[in-house]
Amino acid sequence: MLIFTNITWLDLCLAGAGVYLVKQAFRKNPAPYPPGPPGWPLIGNVADMPHNKAWLTFAKWRKKYGDISHVEVLGRHIIVLNSVEAAMALLDKKSSVYSDRPVLTMGGELVGWKYCMGFLSYGDRFRYYRKNIHRIIGSRAAMAVYEPIEEIETRRFLKRVFAKPEQLQAHIRHTAGAIILRISHGYEVKENNDRFVDLADRAMDQLSRSTDTGAFMVDIMPWLAKVPEWFPGAGFKCLAREWRQTLEELVEAPHKLFGDRELNTSQAAGVAPVSFTSNLLKGRTLSAEEDNMVKWSAVSLYTGGADTTVSTIYSIFLAMTLFPDVQKKAQAEIDAVVGTDRLPSFADRNSLPYIEALMKESLRWNVVVPIGIPHCVSEDDIYDGYYIPKGSLIIPNIWFMLNDPQTYANPSQFNPERFLGNDGKDPECEPRTISFGFGRRICPGLHLADASVWLSTMMSLAVFDISKIVENGVEHTPEVDSSSGAISHPKPFKCFIKPRSAKAIALIQEDVNY
Repeated sequence: MLIFTNITWLDLCLAGAGVYLVKQAFRKNPAPYPPGPPGWPLIGNVADMPHNKAWLTFAKWRKKYGDISHVEVLGRHIIVLNSVEAAMALLDKKSSVYSDRPVLTMGGELVGWKYCMGFLSYGDRFRYYRKNIHRIIGSRAAMAVYEPIEEIETRRFLKRVFAKPEQLQAHIRHTAGAIILRISHGYEVKENNDRFVDLADRAMDQLSRSTDTGAFMVDIMPWLAKVPEWFPGAGFKCLAREWRQTLEELVEAPHKLFGDRELNTSQAAGVAPVSFTSNLLKGRTLSAEEDNMVKWSAVSLYTGGADTTVSTIYSIFLAMTLFPDVQKKAQAEIDAVVGTDRLPSFADRNSLPYIEALMKESLRWNVVVPIGIPHCVSEDDIYDGYYIPKGSLIIPNIWFMLNDPQTYANPSQFNPERFLGNDGKDPECEPRTISFGFGRRICPGLHLADASVWLSTMMSLAVFDISKIVENGVEHTPEVDSSSGAISHPKPFKCFIKPRSAKAIALIQEDVNY
């Protein structure tokens, strides 16, 4: 019997490499892969994958390789789509095979976000979430029942900004959390230091970091998930454990609070506030599995709308600071249609075309989810003569689609008129068909996000003037930059916010109650 006493790890690696290369040599694909940067044997394009603001690297690939490009990382195929046409052809028209999600080892498996709708594999559980969310908030008509909540919380936002304008970003976060928690669980947040708002903010930051493309090597080499925490380079496991605890608390705590409140309300013969969760639970006895899906549906509602809304509203304040002419035109339309004796409401929406165009431009100018969430193809496919193998990650570069100079003139400019078709020009491409995703994975909470952003923009412009800040006689122009991460935010900036008039102050200070 032979005893292999002299075999080393290097020998095994070389043997494995040999087997891999032999397989590759004899493998025949039905068509070539899409073009892309050349890779290395075994590791493929590991060195080519970006670790920060991946959308910028993907945009460079577009210039070199065209609308669709391909890389292979340790045997995993990644297809990047850099045009609306390619994204619609695959993710929309072929949605039956392009609607799955890849397994994200860090954010999905280790942290636990795989049960949230945005990262959920396509199947019965996904359809259950989508059906419920669509039924309760899936259209503007369905959202009408929640309009009073939106209006009252936005009025409270105006009060906070008036009192402490230097804390703008914190006020936006607080208000977004207040609206979504009121809608998801019927929970009315505290004015300051609310436990659930702080918890949700922390969880959303961790979600963005844990699912950022290229941020963690374990997403490229999933076997690293099995190494112990003390192993050199395994610090990601400590982070994952900490972030998982945050997520579990986010899922369980609001649901338990809802259950306790429902019991107390029932015992007191009161009326519980209407919410997404109450709609799902009303008059029903659920199994443990169904109850679990209700909890995760509610969390999916929050994650789909809260942090994205914060980014968009904050970017609108940035745009108004940098583009005062746009602000003046928007305010002139509000004054002409609404007047100055009341605050705007949802009933005014159809009468304000410039504001509607401003909304569209805010989605285009600040791309909240620059590369979306990767899709996964469930069957081999051929597109435009290129082979896309089963299991490939499909990444739509939404940022480039909304900043392509061939589609949008001067894309760095915040210009709502591009969507009005003035001066005999055709309106430019509608950004809502791109910014909220594609096919069966389009954001189901888009109407909630849209309503929150619209009302906040309207009310803020009705009562506030927003301008560059002047310190020590020097005017400061904010820098236009965005954070990396699955959800991108404008870089923090300073601006000067003041009431437009004495009438505006009176409107801000009006009492608001549920």
